[in-house]
Amino acid sequence: MVHATWGDWFVREEVEAADPDGVSLWYLGCNGFVLRSAETTIYVDPYFGDGDPPNTVRMLPVPVDPAAATDCDAVFATHEHIDHFHPPSYGPLVEDLGATLYAPGACYTDARDYEGEIRAPDDRRQRVTVGADIPVGDFVVHVRGARDPDAEEPVSYVFEHASGTVFHAGDSRPAPAFADVAAEFDLDVGALAYGSIGHIAFPAESAVRRTEWYMNENQVVEAANALELDRLVPTHWDMWKGMDADPKVLHEHVTSHVYPRVLERATVGDRLDLARPGVVQPEALR
Repeated sequence: MVHATWGDWFVREEVEAADPDGVSLWYLGCNGFVLRSAETTIYVDPYFGDGDPPNTVRMLPVPVDPAAATDCDAVFATHEHIDHFHPPSYGPLVEDLGATLYAPGACYTDARDYEGEIRAPDDRRQRVTVGADIPVGDFVVHVRGARDPDAEEPVSYVFEHASGTVFHAGDSRPAPAFADVAAEFDLDVGALAYGSIGHIAFPAESAVRRTEWYMNENQVVEAANALELDRLVPTHWDMWKGMDADPKVLHEHVTSHVYPRVLERATVGDRLDLARPGVVQPEALR
């Protein structure tokens, strides 16, 4: 069960009440986003769980109860880790709203850390493979490569719309596929997972391990340049206790590089519009 810190006001009054000019996307925390156009709503890596204290200790509010959502056409997962493929988070979007679940095969066969059932009927459970191009409403979603040594079958996504493109790398580190993505697409906004090398508790082993799950400052800049990103949105940096990082330091790392053109620090609930750079606070707070 999901316990949303923000009740239903955010998903109902901010996301679903919006009238996007082209495409808008909202940062859901962790590595999650919801993308909306005038015709289509897509969730990417939604995770509204509490973590698994003391192993993973969630530092963020939970902005959405998916059972309160009324609009979703598709859910895309980048890999099988629970904070990217979480049945209680995507389940109501698929079961109640009729969305299709798109995910790599490992999500369906080797989803980690969650013993519950995959919450998607067979006819709405789609396996994605690198190279696929999937029409969803007025988007075309392109499945491309990624490099995540902690995942079984990671992918990245390019969400292409008439108004622009959004790239989501999942938890990928710099990858050979990124240069090919840059050659194929002009990427307007890219989400890259950024964090510190931290320490995570493993109670079953009575151990605390030094853990590196995300890109560091230099790797984020390397990936942004390979992708030729216009706008970089760091993610994951504020999620787990002991692995948090400060994206403001990335300003020092990007100044001597061509890309990204703009670095945008979004926090949970912030909106980004493809039509113009800049982070937009929820309307209720403006």
